[in-house]
Amino acid sequence: MPKRTDNFDKFLPGRSNSAVREQHRQDKRRWKKERAAQADAQRKRLQEQTEERSKPVVIKKKPTDDLMPLNKFIAHSGICARREAALLVKQGTVTVNGERILDPGHKVSAKDDIRVSGKKASLVLQLVYILLNKPKDYLTTSSDPQGRKTVLELIKSATRERVFPVGRLDRNTTGVLLITNDGELTQKLSHPSSEVKKIYEVKLDKPLLKTDMDEIAKGITLDDGFIRPDVIAYADAKDKSVIGIEIHSGRNRIVRRIFEHMGYDVRNLDRVMFAHLTKKNVERGKWRYLSEKEVRALKYFGAASSARTKTS
Repeated sequence: MPKRTDNFDKFLPGRSNSAVREQHRQDKRRWKKERAAQADAQRKRLQEQTEERSKPVVIKKKPTDDLMPLNKFIAHSGICARREAALLVKQGTVTVNGERILDPGHKVSAKDDIRVSGKKASLVLQLVYILLNKPKDYLTTSSDPQGRKTVLELIKSATRERVFPVGRLDRNTTGVLLITNDGELTQKLSHPSSEVKKIYEVKLDKPLLKTDMDEIAKGITLDDGFIRPDVIAYADAKDKSVIGIEIHSGRNRIVRRIFEHMGYDVRNLDRVMFAHLTKKNVERGKWRYLSEKEVRALKYFGAASSARTKTS
């Protein structure tokens, strides 16, 4: 009779119980080693992904002597966003070569001595990008005269560069917030023509009626004009007071005002997406650096939007 060579050999007559038990032990040890190797490989992959996101993507810019508007220069110096820079100029806090300038469009270059509130402004040569999962009770400003908490306090260990939030979330709104010192990207993402996608999860004080949802979907007229969301739907089939809404508008408190206009009180408002960015794996109040891929996507998004604007 030919010798059996399959896995049933250990059960053939003539093998002792001790031999069978030993074979079981060897099989178990081999299986544990294989499982441990797979777990180690998975941990290594996760560690590499974590380390990749724990390193800042720093983009170095070459200094330029080209002329540019004063408020653009200030934004590119990392002091604040371009719109805020224009206000600083109009308030008389900016000097160029010792002369106070009130026109945000005044042309300057890197050769000029530009100071904001007496502090010299220089073009930023290193750009950093940070995603924060904003908690409640923090302001999205660089500073607050009343001493209230700002989002920059939460990311103070992330960089020594002067950074600022892209856009605004009001004090009680939570979720995705981009913080950077890239003034050019900030301007592109903040401009209405960019049509940046924003998705919010809204918790109302009562269930949203289907008729009210349909009315919002068709568009409503607020004090500052007509507004229509891109998408609105129930986020929870069992709780119709939880709503998902996608919108491109950057108007102040626009989501809250939409529901207040319909007679609802917004209890919680959480931004779950901004452009291509989500708060996945970022706990409330925590932050991470953007990956190189995410930065490229944002820059391409801004460039593509600008191209559409020029050709339209």
